Amino acid sequence: QVQLVESGGGLVQAGASLRLSCAASGRAFASYTMAWFRQAPGKEREFVSAIGWTLGRTAYADSVKGRFTISRENAKNTVYLQMNSLKPEDTAVYYCAAQPGVWEISRLINEYDYWGQGTQVTVSS
Repeated sequence: QVQLVESGGGLVQAGASLRLSCAASGRAFASYTMAWFRQAPGKEREFVSAIGWTLGRTAYADSVKGRFTISRENAKNTVYLQMNSLKPEDTAVYYCAAQPGVWEISRLINEYDYWGQGTQVTVSS
């Protein structure tokens, strides 16, 4: 069982930056594909970004490309999402997700086995 705990959300103005963190339990973190999804009120959960367990492979939604950066620190069992130039439409609950031992980076919710509880990000205009 993998437990994921997100932190770093908050209320910011448009144009500001935030860094989300997701701490994972378990000794096999280095072999997990890690991802961030988000869900705005009244909308479906959507893919934001993911990072593979090797070769620094990453993927981003078009809506955040160039503004958000995903990274991981395996020694700390932690994945990060640096969010710059935030917009009001980035307002959502952000969820961390883990997919153990798979090479391909998936953008599909049902491909991820483990989820955190979410952290709220609110961007005011």
